Amino acid sequence: MILLGNVDEFDEGESYGIDLDTISIVLLRQQNRFFVYENRCPHRGIRLEWQPNQFLDYERQFIQCAMHGALFRIEDGECIAGPCPGEMLKALSYRIEEGKLFLTE
Repeated sequence: MILLGNVDEFDEGESYGIDLDTISIVLLRQQNRFFVYENRCPHRGIRLEWQPNQFLDYERQFIQCAMHGALFRIEDGECIAGPCPGEMLKALSYRIEEGKLFLTE
């Protein structure tokens, strides 16, 4: 398991990019739930953001690829608009223990 941080470090409605030794991830906290995905657009295989921690669209409803504007649902990572409809962000497993958030993959 890899420690990502304390649960209270991640604000509601925000997105975070975290670079680990072997992978870059996107972590989101929405409605007091966490969603963790590989930071990789399924269409081009590139990182999703241009600016640090900027993964959400203007209305903060979807994850947005900064390169071509593809929109992905936060709750399951499915592309709903853009050049890759139906493709998915790769979801990563996590665990919360004693107020700490761990990546389990």
